[in-house]
Amino acid sequence: MSISNLPVYMQIHDQIKKDIEKGKWAIGSRLPSERELAVTFGVSRMTLRQAIQNLSEEGILERKIGSGTYVASKKVQEKMSGTTSFTEIMLLQGKVPSSKTISYIEAKPSASEQEKLLLKEEDTVLRMERIRYADDVPICFEVTTVPFKLVQGYSKSDITQSLYRVLSEKRGLQLGKAVQNVSAMSATETIAEFLNVKKGDAVLRLKQVSYLTSGKPFEYVRTQYVGNRFEFIFEK
Repeated sequence: MSISNLPVYMQIHDQIKKDIEKGKWAIGSRLPSERELAVTFGVSRMTLRQAIQNLSEEGILERKIGSGTYVASKKVQEKMSGTTSFTEIMLLQGKVPSSKTISYIEAKPSASEQEKLLLKEEDTVLRMERIRYADDVPICFEVTTVPFKLVQGYSKSDITQSLYRVLSEKRGLQLGKAVQNVSAMSATETIAEFLNVKKGDAVLRLKQVSYLTSGKPFEYVRTQYVGNRFEFIFEK
């Protein structure tokens, strides 16, 4: 190792990170064993393990029990500003978006849906549950509610593929701001099955109300994201 004021394990951490950034190990590839890396860097396995642990906690590496250590897939990122569809986020990051519809029903709004969307008890909403994917990897489970009159006359296929496209391109509505609330929780058995994770794994819960430029709310979304596959970026 080179002379540095940094602890040896941090020097190793920085070197492995640089090697990954330069493409020495591609996303998803398996790193050499801890024994091999310890020999390469001329350190003890304990020191090497500290570096690997830090990289894992940062989401750069992923340790799989009984298999080894791998370069983690890059997390899907969403900047918390404005109203952007899941489809647009995926396309902007070079990923192929897709979804699986779990339920798609016309119903009376719940109390919370009435409050968020400024609806009356006798109004009707479209409520759909979907699993959203990026490159066939499940990213989130989403429950979306919109006033039924906004989507009446459009096909289920169009709406489930890209609701925002239907509203903006076909209905000519101008989409405005979104108010979002993010919190952490653990995956239930059902959510774990939908997202191919373990029960109790960390998920990010997003509640969002989206508005037209007129100020009228048009969408209420409750989404649960896989914690190690997605991250939010906040901008001032």
